[in-house]
Amino acid sequence: MNAGTTDTKAIFEDARTFTTWQARPVPDELLQRIYELARLGPTSSNCCPMRAVFVRSAEAKARLEPCLDEGNVEKTMRAPATAIVAYDTEFYDLLPLLYPRRNLRSTFAADAELARVTAFRNGTLQGAYLIIAARALGLDCGPMSGFDHAKVDAEFFPDGRWKSNFLCNVGYGDPSRLRPRNPRPSFDEACRIL
Repeated sequence: MNAGTTDTKAIFEDARTFTTWQARPVPDELLQRIYELARLGPTSSNCCPMRAVFVRSAEAKARLEPCLDEGNVEKTMRAPATAIVAYDTEFYDLLPLLYPRRNLRSTFAADAELARVTAFRNGTLQGAYLIIAARALGLDCGPMSGFDHAKVDAEFFPDGRWKSNFLCNVGYGDPSRLRPRNPRPSFDEACRIL
């Protein structure tokens, strides 16, 4: 594929962070498709540590609500779905299947800090793929970090194996409520070519 031939408008240029939502549900099949696309993005040694819980039902939303910072409550409760993007601290248990050419399971199992850093970094990367996949499928996203990680982990991951990273509201945003896009650093401010 040549540079510039991909439609980047839906994924980047026209995409925005939404905080208000249309009353339009996101079906299970579409949430599943988001993950099926996101899992295809590259990770270190194909470790794939991201885990996601899509919170949709009124009961699940009620469990999530007390974990949210005050400014994130209304937009999250009104979102059709909220992904708890997490990472599996023992992702390496799947490495014999995901990366069979080398025995990396024992390397990560023996080094908790290496496993933690790898899971967090690659889980975050996969979370970004999740946002890109949702946008490519015509959905809007509202990623956020304003929540109590300990409360979310206790409520949704009580065995301690999965750890929350960030939340991402998913649905069909209300474009009439968007604010102007905030500026971003220029290439010269943020990059160097050596």
